[in-house]
Amino acid sequence: MKDKFDRMKELIQILSEASKAYYQENKEIMSNFEYDKLYDELLELEKETDTVLADSPSVHVGYELLTSLEKEAHTSPMLSLDKTKEVGELAEWLGDQKGLLSWKLDGLTIVLTYQDGVLSKAVTRGNGEVGEVVTNNARVFVNLPKKIAYKGNLVIRGEAVIHYSDFKRMNEELEDLDSRYKNPRNLCSGSVRQLNNEVTAKRNVRFYGFSVADVPDVDFHNSVEEKFIWAKGLGFDMVDYVTVTSDTVASEVESFSKKIESNDQPSDGLVLIYDDIAYGRSLGTTAKFPRDSIAFKWADEIAETTLEEIEWSPSRTGLINPVAIFDPVELEGSTVSRASLHNISVMEELELGVGDQISVYKANMIIPQLAQNHTRSGNAAIPDTCPACGGKTEIEEENGIRTLVCPNQFCSAKKIKLFSHFVSRDAMNVDGLSEASLHKLMEKGLLTELYDLYTLKEHKEEIVEMEGFGEKSFSNLVDAIEQSKKATLPKFLYGLGIANVGLSNAKLICRHFGDDLDAIRTAQAEDFTVIDGIGPIIGESVSQYFLLENNRQTVDGLLEYVEIQKQEEPDTEKKLEGKTFVITGSLNHYENRKQLQEQIEALGGKATGSVTKKTDYLINNDRNSSSSKNKKARELEIPILTEEEFMDMIK
Repeated sequence: MKDKFDRMKELIQILSEASKAYYQENKEIMSNFEYDKLYDELLELEKETDTVLADSPSVHVGYELLTSLEKEAHTSPMLSLDKTKEVGELAEWLGDQKGLLSWKLDGLTIVLTYQDGVLSKAVTRGNGEVGEVVTNNARVFVNLPKKIAYKGNLVIRGEAVIHYSDFKRMNEELEDLDSRYKNPRNLCSGSVRQLNNEVTAKRNVRFYGFSVADVPDVDFHNSVEEKFIWAKGLGFDMVDYVTVTSDTVASEVESFSKKIESNDQPSDGLVLIYDDIAYGRSLGTTAKFPRDSIAFKWADEIAETTLEEIEWSPSRTGLINPVAIFDPVELEGSTVSRASLHNISVMEELELGVGDQISVYKANMIIPQLAQNHTRSGNAAIPDTCPACGGKTEIEEENGIRTLVCPNQFCSAKKIKLFSHFVSRDAMNVDGLSEASLHKLMEKGLLTELYDLYTLKEHKEEIVEMEGFGEKSFSNLVDAIEQSKKATLPKFLYGLGIANVGLSNAKLICRHFGDDLDAIRTAQAEDFTVIDGIGPIIGESVSQYFLLENNRQTVDGLLEYVEIQKQEEPDTEKKLEGKTFVITGSLNHYENRKQLQEQIEALGGKATGSVTKKTDYLINNDRNSSSSKNKKARELEIPILTEEEFMDMIK
């Protein structure tokens, strides 16, 4: 019995870490397949021992919320659903009842409240007991009705999602491949939980309702379907569904499975709910699951194959990611021969080795994943040199996750990243140079060091013959490069890509040294720390950067072409000299926080990210918010200003 309890504790720890990573940190440390397998093992052990430990995920719905969004308790717990992978169990569960079968969307669950016909509140599912208030962000969901005909109190639950087509488009627009989003769910979660709804609005988040609360003055004839129809009549998009009986549920599940490839909405299964509201409620709930509905997950099509090699793929950020290469197999109608292993921890958990017999599947019938390793030889070596530059690699560990990195800042895999940063809008602003274009130019040997950018005009014949280039594009590129030759020192310093130095830090440094680059280049680390807002880490980064001969040569080479423009001091009274501000919450008068920050800096003040004893004012339009920054400001007796009050201050 002791062995079973030890295994239960081990499983609880593994599953809890995986859930924390997924729900709090928007990252995955194991596949859905592996999680479900371990979860089912835990359930079986709990049945065998007739014991459920206090921290078991079988009775816990979620985790403590860690963002600065305002929190609010749900009027009734938002429970997760029991699940099955057997179609026969769905028919048995349904019995002689009529049911509604719908997509189980894979996004972020939201509870909306409408009063007097307008949206008054939107709260995320959170940990099931307490959610985060995201009302401002919900107001910019692209398909959410801003005003409805019903004027009473209406509560509707649903899923916020980003369509695959929008997800693909947004990733294609990102020139930096390492900045691309991992999946629609993570992107949606981050978009909905933004503190600035301008970001949310650009992400094309959509809402699909799956539950309508009782409405006292509307008779739904005891039917969930009637609620769906009524809500659709008010302008809400509801999840696609079909009505089923125990005789038809299997064929309808098959119909849904055929639509997976063409379904634009991210989904991880189906949901079956009793249409009879009274009957469903009479069944009550367990500690974790409602008994009026059940989730269905397709049994993954699994194929066995042989692991041929583990390919180590260096990225522009220094991460070197392991990729499993295996004998090609047919899965869900396509040929698959490779799958990401994410990091060293996943690889070691599977004890992989070349020649191992492995099982692979497609998560949600789309993304190739390794399910199991049957032979577990564990002979896969972790490379001690980078495949791109040959430099020595390092293993880093954060929150229990081990990753392989290349620390060489001159690594060729990082060069594109450096060039892309240098030509970006906030740096030298060379319009028309995407990462794809930079890659082509580097492959041709035309770009090795940053200053090579300013000699591209000498290679016209080669460039115009390259794919994606021509006479017109070459001419535009040369014009953009010429215009970038005149730059302010903060933009130039920021463009060098010095670790930990953002544009705002570069401005502080340049202001302190009077826009004297030579003074910055020869300064010691401690010379930077006297600057208010610049700590020892940044000071060390800047001084170390200029100690390296290669970097000094790069800067000298750039200065043969770039003319540093003296910044004109605005003829503005420094009303905020010596004052430190923190900005939080949504804004009404300024386009975004960056614009407000620039206003503060122009008037001699400083904007930081966290409230401390050195903070003079917190700017938040919601003065009564229970956010962590508001609480901290009240504890330290720091004044909280609205935008209007700030604007009055600087008049």
